[in-house]
Amino acid sequence: MSEYVITDFGIVAEENIVTKEIQKVIDQAAAAGGGRVIVPAGRFVTGALQLKDNIELHLLPGAVLQFSDDQKDYPVVTSRWEGVERAVYAACLYAFDAKNIAVTGFGTLDGNGEKWWQVFRHEREKLAYPRPMLVSFEGCERVTLKDFTCINSPSWTIHPQCCRNVTIDNLNIHNPADSPNTDGIDPESCQNVRIANCNIDVGDDCIAIKAGTEDTPQRISCENITITNCTMVHGHGGVVLGSEMSGGIKNVTITNCVFQDTDRGIRLKSRRGRGGFIEDIRIDNLVMERVLCPFILNLYYFCGPRGKERYVWDKTPYPVTEETPRFRRIHFANITARNVHAAAGFIYGLAEQHIEEVSFDNIAIEMAEEAVAGRPAMMSGIEDMQRRGFYIGFGDNLLFKNVSIRNHEGPAFTQEGCKDLRFVECQSLAPRDQAPLVYEQEVVTLETETL
Repeated sequence: MSEYVITDFGIVAEENIVTKEIQKVIDQAAAAGGGRVIVPAGRFVTGALQLKDNIELHLLPGAVLQFSDDQKDYPVVTSRWEGVERAVYAACLYAFDAKNIAVTGFGTLDGNGEKWWQVFRHEREKLAYPRPMLVSFEGCERVTLKDFTCINSPSWTIHPQCCRNVTIDNLNIHNPADSPNTDGIDPESCQNVRIANCNIDVGDDCIAIKAGTEDTPQRISCENITITNCTMVHGHGGVVLGSEMSGGIKNVTITNCVFQDTDRGIRLKSRRGRGGFIEDIRIDNLVMERVLCPFILNLYYFCGPRGKERYVWDKTPYPVTEETPRFRRIHFANITARNVHAAAGFIYGLAEQHIEEVSFDNIAIEMAEEAVAGRPAMMSGIEDMQRRGFYIGFGDNLLFKNVSIRNHEGPAFTQEGCKDLRFVECQSLAPRDQAPLVYEQEVVTLETETL
């Protein structure tokens, strides 16, 4: 492999932007058929950079690519933003329709996000286009991201979109816990993605699997995804599927992961209007600590455009159409969750299309002694919960086997409008609780809703 070394012109004062010089080295390597572009130790300040076919960007230990926080240093491109095609700022490091590309090495990508976050929070009218992501590759094939550190992303950190054969291995991703929309890794409408050995500590979802919204012209599924041996900290969700899932999400395995202080653990979310499906999901061998709720499957998710409309929150059955999302064949096994605050689990299907074929096997949940009340799911019509068991609404063919819930208040399981719930060797370990193991609640249809 040919090697091209970026020289020390970038190791200068921060006001000197060297985007053109770095891009020139990448372009020279691409013109020669590809090769490894080496970033030596030092701090290089740059605007957006574009990778091309057969390029490996290799960050040596001590190398830092620090990206500008000036909007003029980012070209405007058409891409997806939260599942919708629109004009956005190009990612700090981006590629379009490229093959055989990689970012490797033990250096750092610094998104320099503080100014971006402040403008988004307090002066959003000054943001001409949505904030850049740190790494976003669109329509690419054979992508490798390995060993480097990502910090302070302006928005989502790693975003492969409509890509095939993606390997993400041994990344360290850190964004402040209060930074807005700084997801860790978000594969969207991709096929054959492997995420392994990553440490993710961010201000939004740690890993979120997506497939576009009802406003995305092309319905492309996200499928054949494996997530293993990862640690998730502080995110809104450890691993999230949806709510952008109109193209469908299927064939996902999540194994051997640790979640600490994430708002929620495994979280599936969608709503009427989105259509699509989430199916054939296997989740095994997880440990969670200090989460609000370990398991959420919610088909009344209300965030985003049109999320507060009656069509979304109404519990009256609607006709099943192509706008009706579906969750089915989802299996959890061998999971421990300690110091849980709000609820052991929250499962709520649509009145007209229930969540189907879900199993929980060998699950141990212990509620926190000093639990903080909160809503387990972003859904209208529910109140804050504290140390509650599982709440199951509109579910069919659900199996709970060897599930234990300790130190909870009220029944271990509350069900509403379900069919074929099975409980095998389940335990309610709450000596103060005199309620039955399973409590059946009457289905209530709301005529009005206060949001």
